[in-house]
Amino acid sequence: MDKRMAIYAAQIDIMDQGIGRVIETLKKQGQFDNTMIIFLSDNGGCMQPISRGESNAIEDFGTEKSFESYGESWANVSNTPFRNYKKWEHEGGVATPLIIHWPEGFKAKGELRDQTGHVIDFMPTLLEIANIDYPKVFGDHKIIPFEGESLVATFDSNSQHPRTIYFEHIGNRGMREGDWKLVSLTKNIFPYHKEWELYNLKKDRSETINLALKYPEKVKELETKWNVWAERTNVLPLDGRGWNKRIANPTGVQKVE
Repeated sequence: MDKRMAIYAAQIDIMDQGIGRVIETLKKQGQFDNTMIIFLSDNGGCMQPISRGESNAIEDFGTEKSFESYGESWANVSNTPFRNYKKWEHEGGVATPLIIHWPEGFKAKGELRDQTGHVIDFMPTLLEIANIDYPKVFGDHKIIPFEGESLVATFDSNSQHPRTIYFEHIGNRGMREGDWKLVSLTKNIFPYHKEWELYNLKKDRSETINLALKYPEKVKELETKWNVWAERTNVLPLDGRGWNKRIANPTGVQKVE
């Protein structure tokens, strides 16, 4: 096995052992069945070439002298059969498996769910479980509503109402609505972006057949929705100024006038 992947596999093993110790502690304390455990992977394998350590000599890989990524080839293996990698909005950069374990909170046991969710759903999910309302105002500040939806209804049911989920990361854009996926890569310099791509994920989960030219009206419809969302959530403009806006106001808190 390539040394980079061997090191990566060792890290996963160490993580598994650490999770095991947490679970054993919960069992010893009698809190295991009443504790919700949420586990999900990061957003896709990272193909970026990272070498930040004191040494990049292969004999030093895995030591305190080395800080290396596992590279594009192993990221491709990790993401197969999905397209692209972490930081992009194709499925290789957004598809994330999720495990939730809570024996005393679930009627269903050991079942699979195929609904589409997002990390933004964690906040409303946990608030519903805790029976807490999200504030609209804190002090003299108006709080921007969260974008997510509670996943509690899916715990014991495989049904979900239709929803649209939007993405943006360092200028890469995407959204899902039903079976449709609209996605676009950013070029290296803002604000220039590549054309929108359109996929039917029910028929083509690996995003191999771009349907944008075949269904231009669907592209336009979804693009309009993405732009409305992006304007409302301070994603625009995508020329760098949006980043400054978010840095200046990272909490999203607005003054009540």
